[in-house]
Amino acid sequence: MSIRLSTALIPLTLAAALIVSGTSLAADSVVHDHDHGDAPFELQLNNGEKWAIDAPLSKAMGDINLLMRESIETIHEDQLPAAEYVPLADQINDSVAYMVANCELPPEADAQLHMIIAQLVTGADKMAGNNADATPREGAVQVLGALEAYEQYFDDPEFVLSAH
Repeated sequence: MSIRLSTALIPLTLAAALIVSGTSLAADSVVHDHDHGDAPFELQLNNGEKWAIDAPLSKAMGDINLLMRESIETIHEDQLPAAEYVPLADQINDSVAYMVANCELPPEADAQLHMIIAQLVTGADKMAGNNADATPREGAVQVLGALEAYEQYFDDPEFVLSAH
């Protein structure tokens, strides 16, 4: 059985994902060689395997990855002006909306994906300047962390992570 979210459910789904993403990290949580955001989350593999995806999920995550890849150097060097993060954030939010509206994953995979969606939405919010406690660059770093988690936990052969 797959879940298809209506546009009316997107705010509720994202709110639930944000609540889940605020839980504490367990010992086997996602760990990287540098920090990728302040909202911890714990993803799990599907019985030791990456989760299956569908075409809309692959398209949306590929679009976000490409978008971030185009700006990765200036973000990494902290040279991207704050105003230039806003259109990036808007495009991330558009891709997330497409993903949520069109993705049909089994409930277990969907629950894992929503932790990544929460990171994308929170990161985009910071990138847009909507969080006084974070810089747009910190939001971009959080989005990059979500992309790393997607690569690690979802079986998307088309996805090639932006190097940073």
